[in-house]
Amino acid sequence: MTAGITAATHPVDAATVMNLLPTRPRLLALGEPVHGENDLLRARNDLFRQLVEEHGYRTLALESDCLAGLLVDDYVTGGPGVLDDVMRRGFSHEWGAFAGNRELVRWMRAYNDGRPPCAQVRFAGIDGPLEITGAASPRHALTALYDHLATRLDPHLLPCTAPALDRLLGADQRWTNPAAMRDPAQSPGRTPEAERLRLLADDLIALLESQAPHLATVSTPEQRHRAHLYARTATGLLRYHRALADTSPGRMARLLTARDAIMADNLLALAERGPTLVNAHNSHLQRRRSSLRMDGQPAHWWSAGAIVSTHLDTRYAFLATAVGTLRQHGVPTPPENTVEGRLYALAQPHRIVEPRRLATALAADPIVARESPWYGYAPLDPDHLDSLDGLLFVRDAGRP
Repeated sequence: MTAGITAATHPVDAATVMNLLPTRPRLLALGEPVHGENDLLRARNDLFRQLVEEHGYRTLALESDCLAGLLVDDYVTGGPGVLDDVMRRGFSHEWGAFAGNRELVRWMRAYNDGRPPCAQVRFAGIDGPLEITGAASPRHALTALYDHLATRLDPHLLPCTAPALDRLLGADQRWTNPAAMRDPAQSPGRTPEAERLRLLADDLIALLESQAPHLATVSTPEQRHRAHLYARTATGLLRYHRALADTSPGRMARLLTARDAIMADNLLALAERGPTLVNAHNSHLQRRRSSLRMDGQPAHWWSAGAIVSTHLDTRYAFLATAVGTLRQHGVPTPPENTVEGRLYALAQPHRIVEPRRLATALAADPIVARESPWYGYAPLDPDHLDSLDGLLFVRDAGRP
């Protein structure tokens, strides 16, 4: 059995990954079971550099605020700014504090220096402006979309005036109130103003689509790309806030669904622009249905990866990541009867694994799902092996 497992493993490089796939995917998804471990981030960075230099990939997308990510994209494509400020304001979830992400941004800017725009690498966030404590006000996205249209169209076509939009949005603090995560009554998501804003957002998006021939003559491709990003984000945020105000038993599933729907929409838009490597948690990129328990209640939803895979088929590929140890978080050597345990026993630090060959090698000796002693790490579900295109195994992550 050990020989069969060994035969299923290969060096970690872009050529190995591409050899696992029937064609070069538009979206190559690299999942991670834990956030912020620099061993995983540096493996991602190395893979992205090879994909850029050898396989024509031009965008890296991360599980971070899609609007804040515009600041990072401007910086890596040669815009003004200071790296410390870009890392602080250009990432959500405090991802900017991770050394691996800082190294990535520095490399992208250096790579782009002196290259024409068509040959530059780009950065994108795929998450909404969301945190575990709640969501941002839709003001930024809605007003940016409104301004894009107002400066290019006859004002009589617009569904409202800028002051009227501002009045409906009201104070940002009521949208960002963290109490709404636990108390639906604290959310403004189902107020008459919020319902009116959803209708206005729909009207603005209809204008963006119906006036596309004219807008194409008075806007750059980048301006149009960003206008559509603002449109997706505005509607996604309003949908998320509406779910926050939900009092039904399905509230948490609706919130999780709304978040991954935002990610999926952003990923599909990036796929239209060109080959993209996306890095996010395994649970956001997997093809199987996702689930979790919160406050003792189960919630099930389809991840962004599951949605995107339905649209793109073989143009979407998913590499999950599994780790052996995270000793700094109390995650010790994995049990021998788990996927991680079998791979750990090979004593190879970083490997790309063919999941179907691995499943065949493991079939004679059934394995079980690993259990994590730390909430921040999600072990690999062995039942998911047949839905993976590849597996990155890091034997010891976050070594002291």
